[in-house]
Amino acid sequence: MSFRPILLCGDPHGHFAHILEATGKLDPAAVILLGDMEPEAPLETVLAPLADRVWWIPGNHDSDRIVDIERTWQSGLADRNLHGRVVRLEDGRRIAGLGNVFRGNVWMPKGPGGGAGSPPSFNSMRQHARSTPRQDRYGDGPHFKHWGTIYPEDFERLKRQRADILVTHEASGYHPYGFPVLDELARALGVVLLAHGHLHDARWRFEDQSRVWQAQGFKSVGVGLRGITAVSGDGELEVVVPGELDEASAPRTSRAAATARSAEGAKP
Repeated sequence: MSFRPILLCGDPHGHFAHILEATGKLDPAAVILLGDMEPEAPLETVLAPLADRVWWIPGNHDSDRIVDIERTWQSGLADRNLHGRVVRLEDGRRIAGLGNVFRGNVWMPKGPGGGAGSPPSFNSMRQHARSTPRQDRYGDGPHFKHWGTIYPEDFERLKRQRADILVTHEASGYHPYGFPVLDELARALGVVLLAHGHLHDARWRFEDQSRVWQAQGFKSVGVGLRGITAVSGDGELEVVVPGELDEASAPRTSRAAATARSAEGAKP
């Protein structure tokens, strides 16, 4: 079977024209948004041409306001939310999703800077809601901002499943601001690739990650701010649209090396 590419889209923050354009050119099997969408209208409106192939996970900014929840979680594309589940594409590839972010007043695993983290205060959103004063709740849940929070229940539900690709909003342990617990999740799922948004960079573009990937047992990549990376059927990665901050956020030495490699390749 010939696999069409999967497009992984870094945090759009209200901009979708580049995603619509890339989809028209590449005819992908799936278009996956990695959170922080912040659409100015319901998702089914801004992504109408992609309704049959778009999937998404929520980011922390997708619950900044109640209207953000209404336009994403409660939109006409609510059933395309990958958070906490695995879907199988028509070509058989399985995609797992874990959106949102870790928050210390709910659950903060060992993470950025090697911090010790803290055990969960609540296992699920339902449990959290029961401890939230009624006037602070949103519907039957806790405060609306916690629609953008990772709960242990979400994590454990995914760990019992299998997938080929895991998409997250938070970064995994390879990143200085990532969480090793997501490496654990990726290995439990048996994925070959973990892709994330949130941090607005794509370090793997500028630094050799082969040893890190070998140690992890899977590839881990970030997709930058409003960037798009394509995944081919054999797992190869191609940057379709560079993230807007990729160059600026790359380590200086890595950026210089990448520039030198490009210049060397341009020589006759």
